Amino acid sequence: MRFETPLQEARLLRRYQRFLADMQFPDGHRDTVHCPNTGAMLGCDQAGSQVWVSRVNKPSRKYPWTWELVRPENGPLVGIHTGRSNRLVQEAILTGVLEELQGYARLQAEVPAAPGYRADFWLSGHVSKPDCFLEVKNVTAAVDQGVAIFPDAVSARASRHLHELLEKVRNGNRAVLCYCVQRDDVREVRAADAIDPEYGKMLRAALHQGVEVCAYAANVTTEELLLYRRVAVNIE
Repeated sequence: MRFETPLQEARLLRRYQRFLADMQFPDGHRDTVHCPNTGAMLGCDQAGSQVWVSRVNKPSRKYPWTWELVRPENGPLVGIHTGRSNRLVQEAILTGVLEELQGYARLQAEVPAAPGYRADFWLSGHVSKPDCFLEVKNVTAAVDQGVAIFPDAVSARASRHLHELLEKVRNGNRAVLCYCVQRDDVREVRAADAIDPEYGKMLRAALHQGVEVCAYAANVTTEELLLYRRVAVNIE
């Protein structure tokens, strides 16, 4: 996935109110940008970090800049825009990178799958496998030695999505959870039990009852994001 317009480098001054961040640009001026990530952004929102933002020139938009990338101290480039993850996974399916989900004739996004719940994707038309509901989760937090964690804050929503996937399996469908890791220094993803123990319990219960899980890491540059490498998921 190539960025639609060239990214602008800046320095993070502070992040606040979840959706906002103040940044200083190379010419010295400061501006408030939209932060498209509602999580805790562990390790990715330190003041002084080098960041990159995109700009949308719409008169109706209050904050034309959107935060896209950050380079944490002594770390790689990290994509923090959670809205990019679904597109990255979709591209990985269509190009054959995401091996678990090949062979389906149709791929639909944002499909109503239960009252109050939309699945990120629905795949259908496989010659031998049942229809598949796919949920995508964006991962940015890495704790040490190539280990990434999810979630980085308590997330009842993430647990609820696992419950919905489990219900799909019970009804004879296939259900897959894909962790989209927007950084290239990760070798495995783990449940963040110390942050959200209920999510960890729900994840293990769902996997033991037939929900599938996979994780793919992205090559992140200031020109593009590309899922290309499968990483392990450790639920122990």
